Amino acid sequence: MMGLWLMSKFKSKDMRFLRSGFPATGLNMEFLQEYFLVALDVFRKIPYPKDKSQRNAWLSLLATENMKDAKKVVGEYPWLEEIYEEIAMLRQRPEEVLGMFSEALRILDQNTLKYMIEELQKEQREQKEQQKKLEAVIEEKDAKLEAKDNEIADLKRLLGQYESIEEIPPRIPKESERPDKSILDV
Repeated sequence: MMGLWLMSKFKSKDMRFLRSGFPATGLNMEFLQEYFLVALDVFRKIPYPKDKSQRNAWLSLLATENMKDAKKVVGEYPWLEEIYEEIAMLRQRPEEVLGMFSEALRILDQNTLKYMIEELQKEQREQKEQQKKLEAVIEEKDAKLEAKDNEIADLKRLLGQYESIEEIPPRIPKESERPDKSILDV
């Protein structure tokens, strides 16, 4: 068997074609989207409707095994000629494939580096914002502490004044401690 090709969802007309074209395989695969597996060797052997769809063009491209088939496919789908030429060039010079692969890795590395820098900058901004919030809380607490220190200093000063005086002023009794006026009238 040549291989399987994974096809994503198509319009309902195309879905009917795919469902009727292949027997159940019994494969149980879980995907996030609905897919259909197309056996390329079966696609090549069984005559399919020759509607000039993009789906049939790609399946024909993937199922091509020799130059005769390639010429036939290019005759039906002229836009595939450029793809066949590029495939032929890459088969003659495989170092080009390695070059493309190296270039793709270089671009991937650059993008990864840019992403990491952006993430670090974002993290740094968030930390600065958090630091500003913490500094504001600390300043508020410092102000409250300073107010308490001033109050303590004032109370100590008042206490010091009373300790330096030989006579402490008499304490004024509270209303509940005062003698009843009726008792004093006698």
